[in-house]
Amino acid sequence: MQLFISQVANGIGSGVVYASVALALVLIYRTTGLLNFAQGEMAMFATFFTWWLTDQGLKIGFAIIISMALSFVGGAIIERVVIRPVESANNPLNVVIVTLGLFLAFGSLAQLIFGTDPQQMPSPFPSGRVFSGYSIQKSVLGFALVLVAECVLLYLLFQHTRIGLALRAVASNPESSRLIGINTGHMLMLGWALAAALGTLAGALVATKGTGFDASLMQEVLVYAFAAAALGGFDSPIGAVVGGLIVGVAQSLTVEYVDALDGIEVVVPFALILLVLLVKPNGLFGRTIVERV
Repeated sequence: MQLFISQVANGIGSGVVYASVALALVLIYRTTGLLNFAQGEMAMFATFFTWWLTDQGLKIGFAIIISMALSFVGGAIIERVVIRPVESANNPLNVVIVTLGLFLAFGSLAQLIFGTDPQQMPSPFPSGRVFSGYSIQKSVLGFALVLVAECVLLYLLFQHTRIGLALRAVASNPESSRLIGINTGHMLMLGWALAAALGTLAGALVATKGTGFDASLMQEVLVYAFAAAALGGFDSPIGAVVGGLIVGVAQSLTVEYVDALDGIEVVVPFALILLVLLVKPNGLFGRTIVERV
């Protein structure tokens, strides 16, 4: 039982990261109806900047906050300068190709600026275990608290602010939003900015988990984040969180209890997702849109 609880806790630690990136994907999808395939590489590049700030002597907490602020601005600039002109062509494939180009560009730029050697990110959480009888690290509890804080802040933003109401209106019906005076362009830019900031936080958490990180930091995480978003529903922030935690726990338990070929931990979570989507194509919390003809 102790081993099971420990593995579940480790899975939650990974699931928090997947959920954070999935939240970023959902934010962009809800505001634009598009998927950002460069989300992981944008977070990776920001993570290198966070590491650089710590290497200059800045505390890890302040470094993450500064990187999130700069990523917020950077995400807004990318939407306005790179995505907006392509999106105006009304061809979603163009945006997909551009985000794939950004994926390659950020990966190459990170290696060019920061090099290819693995770097070590200091942890913002204390070391050690929460309970002496279980191998549950304090960092796992810290990760969970970060996710809770993200969810609370996003809930307050979307449910109790005028900006959040405008974001929800644009996501629901951009044409009607324009008619009532909402600047849809600004809302789309804000969605990208928020997603970039959330991705930066997730990247910093991922970098603190291992013995080092490089330019491939977020590639596997992005795959699991897409899986989490698909499992929970691409239009549901709650679904992104639940999906991320399910994927993380399923992955951890598979590694521990399934004695099979290498890579089986990838198969089982995706098989679970396939099963759910066969029963509920929009995900666990996704909305079913009914259009009248």
